[in-house]
Amino acid sequence: MKILAIDTAGVDCSAAVLDASTDVLLASVTERIGKGHAERLMAMIEEVLATAGLSLHDLDRVAVTIGPGSFTGIRVGVAAARGLALALGIPSVGVTTLEALAQSHLAAHPGEPVIAAMDAKRDEIYAQAFDGQGEPLGEPAILTLEGLSELAARHGAAVIGTAAVLVSGLPASGEPDRFDIAMVARIGAKAKAEMSRPKPLYLRGPDAKPQDGFALARA
Repeated sequence: MKILAIDTAGVDCSAAVLDASTDVLLASVTERIGKGHAERLMAMIEEVLATAGLSLHDLDRVAVTIGPGSFTGIRVGVAAARGLALALGIPSVGVTTLEALAQSHLAAHPGEPVIAAMDAKRDEIYAQAFDGQGEPLGEPAILTLEGLSELAARHGAAVIGTAAVLVSGLPASGEPDRFDIAMVARIGAKAKAEMSRPKPLYLRGPDAKPQDGFALARA
């Protein structure tokens, strides 16, 4: 099974092709671009396919990060994954950024419970707990620092991600969370392909809100 993985949920724009039958990553590319994912993504997909010696019609599945993360970036990736899957007649699956963080940690530290925690700014944290085998111990949530500390104590789990320094009482580093595209592909390979298409995972609303004073009246 050949899987195309896409990540536009954070500062990176990434694409990769995995041969799930051999667990060999055939090609991958990641660029830290911050913004402009929509302008770069399709060229990156073409690049990894060419490097892997494949065409779009050789793909069996598309995996995409669905958040939490950048509101606009997530929409770009999910729309691309859904469009490709629909055009090719193949399944598409969503991978949360929190699971990608947790599984990357567990690959190096197997058997240890972990809490993937991303600094969401505004004194809020995106977090989810996982057991030592990578199974979720609850749903993704938006927490306060106190709530994250309580979650870590309840599960006896290490905290990873950009919010880990906050638990230690240190100031935020300013570095964003980044998601290993190879891990996104491997999670996507194991995910159950549902009939429904992947949807963005938003734990809070977008920063930009319409101004009522400038809204146009409906006819």
